[in-house]
Amino acid sequence: MESRLPRGAGLGFRRELLPELQAGVPATVEFFELAPENWAGVGGRAARQLRAFTERYPFVCHGLSLSPGGCLPLDVGLLQAIRRFMAVHGIGLYTEHLAWSSDADGQLYDLLPLPCTGEAVRWTAARIRQAQDVLGMRIGIENASYYVAPPGAEMSEAAFIRAVVEEADCLFHLDVNNIVVNARNFGFDPLRFLHDLPLERTCYLHVAGHHREPDGLLIDTHGAGVIDEVWQLLAAAYRRVGPLPTCLERDFDFPPLAVLGAEVAQIAGLQARVGAEVAA
Repeated sequence: MESRLPRGAGLGFRRELLPELQAGVPATVEFFELAPENWAGVGGRAARQLRAFTERYPFVCHGLSLSPGGCLPLDVGLLQAIRRFMAVHGIGLYTEHLAWSSDADGQLYDLLPLPCTGEAVRWTAARIRQAQDVLGMRIGIENASYYVAPPGAEMSEAAFIRAVVEEADCLFHLDVNNIVVNARNFGFDPLRFLHDLPLERTCYLHVAGHHREPDGLLIDTHGAGVIDEVWQLLAAAYRRVGPLPTCLERDFDFPPLAVLGAEVAQIAGLQARVGAEVAA
């Protein structure tokens, strides 16, 4: 199938949503995103269900387990399977988290932060370049949420992200909610952080909801509605990068599809309003 890139506003493709999606996709949803680890190699009914959607809509692959900053060799077999999967379903964009998620014992099922050092830049960028060679395309690397800052930093987080993206010659996947979560947990200005990122390389954006603990700690759960602060920062991002394709992430505690569709409509409305502002 010919590869297609996303545009407009999209929604995470989850099995829990399939019955409602099969009954009717909200008109504002222009593309879907999935985790290729959950679908590559799947056959039977699930494969047929997915194909019914990839024939009608562009999809994005957003990886969970590549571990670009990890110490183990990259899983080349996984990357090759993802490349085949993307070709079969006409998927033109793959992104991953700037984090590490595996060690000698296997997958940790968590995204852990990297030290902001020159050595980590060189190590991670080399692995991203290797992944791009296997996939045969430039990939997007996402700014991740974290709850402990590794010691020994030689540069700011934003400078680290920029250095990795430039050294790897890859694209940048901007997660707006992750900026808000980290800014509130670590006490920095989210707007200033946004403007320090390599926005000129942005290919794709995320918005999502999060959970607030009684002590004020924010947890990036993707299990709640998007808050006003995230919408405001998304608008600021659009003013810098334009109304690039943006996905609403929702991973559990799913409301009715109509509610998710309304949030996707908010993305689309914001894209239209900021696009009109920029054009004026």
